[in-house]
Amino acid sequence: MKKLPIFDDPDNLKRYYTIGEVAELFEVTKSLIRFWEGEFDFLKPHKNSKGERRFTPQNLEQLQLIYELVKERGFTIDGARQEIRRHLKWEEEKAGMIKRLKRVHKGLKGILESLPES
Repeated sequence: MKKLPIFDDPDNLKRYYTIGEVAELFEVTKSLIRFWEGEFDFLKPHKNSKGERRFTPQNLEQLQLIYELVKERGFTIDGARQEIRRHLKWEEEKAGMIKRLKRVHKGLKGILESLPES
């Protein structure tokens, strides 16, 4: 996966990046960034009063995922969309499982604490 050097030092992250900066980071054209924005619903950079895109660090992470799927792993746009949906569903299931496991853990701790000491 193309690891962006800006993520190496979180203190150096800017609040917003221009489309030119983003294109340079990923070594792609600005038009490709705009194309991906239109193809992937979840990628929604902020726009200032002039309509200029302002990408957040979260947007960069989203673009990093798109870049990996399309450019590095060879997915089609539709295939990348499906893979992202599958990944998001898996993340939701994982979060639900973690929540259930925490409840079980809490319950077991309560039972353990209620047992008489020997």
